[in-house]
Parts: sequence; structure tokens; C-alpha cells
Amino acid sequence: MSQRWIPLLLLILALVDLRTELRLLADQLTITSLIFAVRHHTLAVVVLVLQPSLWSHYGPRRTRLVRSGTAGKP
Repeated sequence: MSQRWIPLLLLILALVDLRTELRLLADQLTITSLIFAVRHHTLAVVVLVLQPSLWSHYGPRRTRLVRSGTAGKP
């Protein structure tokens, strides 16, 4: 069973947490505002950075093909 909703929920929550900071950054991007957003919303920023890893971890599992004759051999 795929649990694709976990990274999606984390993404939505991170964006909700950062919504004001993202608006301020969209108006005027400065180093100070970027540092403030990262320092005061560290968890949300980490969740956004780790989204590709979360999607690959919680995505559909690829099954390994076992060739006949090789199963059970060391």
C-alpha cells in the first residue's frame, strides 16, 4: 500500500508555515529575509529540501525480479 499522502501532507504543512515568509521573499528577496526565514522556520525549510527523498521513499515500491534458478543460491 502506497503512503504517498505523507510527503504531500508535510509539503502542505511546510508551505502553510512559510506562507508569510514566502510572500515577503516574493516582494523583495534579500539575504536578511532569507536568513530570517531559514532560522525561524528550520523544520519547514528542511521538509521542503527533503521532498524529493520523501517522494522516493514513500512512493510506489518497485518489486525486484527474481530470475529462475538464482533464488536460494548464495
